[in-house]
Amino acid sequence: QSGGWFNKEMNTLDDFKGLRMRMPGLGGEVLRRRGALPIVLPGGELYPSMQSGAIDATEWVGPWNDMAFGFHQVAKYFYSPGFQEPNAALATGINVNVWQELSPRHQEILTAACQAETYYTIAQFYYNNARSLQILKDKHGIEARHFSPEIMAGLRETSMEVLDEIAQKSDLARRIYQSIKEATILFQDWSPHAEQGFLKHRPKKTLL
Repeated sequence: QSGGWFNKEMNTLDDFKGLRMRMPGLGGEVLRRRGALPIVLPGGELYPSMQSGAIDATEWVGPWNDMAFGFHQVAKYFYSPGFQEPNAALATGINVNVWQELSPRHQEILTAACQAETYYTIAQFYYNNARSLQILKDKHGIEARHFSPEIMAGLRETSMEVLDEIAQKSDLARRIYQSIKEATILFQDWSPHAEQGFLKHRPKKTLL
């Protein structure tokens, strides 16, 4: 997810102090510890809340969904990257008794269908977010900005504090968090040799 829409420039961590921003969950707790006032609102209330000034900023998903909500009409600054939700996860719930009654073949079919839908969704969002950001900048004149290294470092530090505390609350939380940390270290070592390294050297405009 993206960082969100703001009605003012976000240059330092101090700019979060007193900021009324829609952000639920653990991300909201991180903002609270940084001096912001996290507010939980359903999607349908975000536009009018930004328009009236009831909130100063909001996050939702990314350019594709955000443009459909019209956030570019009530906020000038679009910031990225987000820290609060690096990736959304799709889930399919099936009654365990029903699942066990299925043949191995049908279980494989359902598994393959879920995997295909995940890959399709990732590709769909990747393209439509890129296209929508282009429209937001060229047609609507929004300012797409990046959070500074200082801001990202501060949010990362506070995020680690929050996650460390959550991990102490149950064995399941501890095991999940440990798995995430191990995967993060693994991917950080590999990414510069893969997609990150390739994209760094891709031509800026066109291959034609």
